[in-house]
Amino acid sequence: MIKYKLICKDCDTSFDSWFSTSKEYEKLKKDNFLNCYDCSSLNVEKTLMSPSIFRSKNNTTIDNKNKKYSEIKKKISKYQKFIKDNFNYVGENFAYEARSLHYKDKKASKGIYGSVTKKDLEELKEEGIETQTIPWVKDSTN
Repeated sequence: MIKYKLICKDCDTSFDSWFSTSKEYEKLKKDNFLNCYDCSSLNVEKTLMSPSIFRSKNNTTIDNKNKKYSEIKKKISKYQKFIKDNFNYVGENFAYEARSLHYKDKKASKGIYGSVTKKDLEELKEEGIETQTIPWVKDSTN
């Protein structure tokens, strides 16, 4: 999309209009489809415009957000490493394994972690089985 500032040469009214491409503007102009909204004149032209450039008022704000994101991601990665080292991964069978540990008084040498649906998580909670949900970031080193 491209935005042009247009001016009516008959009544000096200026207004903005959006076009999908500059060619679309030219085609509409050639076919006499551009008219002034104030006086309906077809004598409408583009005016000189400056490009719209995004500038952050404070570039440090963006840098601080990226730094904060990196710090949080590092902290989550440390938790993930701890969990992987100290718990058994049960994958999609988390709800079943959690019930097994809870109801059969199975004493596991390690806790478990895995994936669970929101519905299963609610059911576990209703049954009095304590669980925790933590954010999980994929291991990627790009």
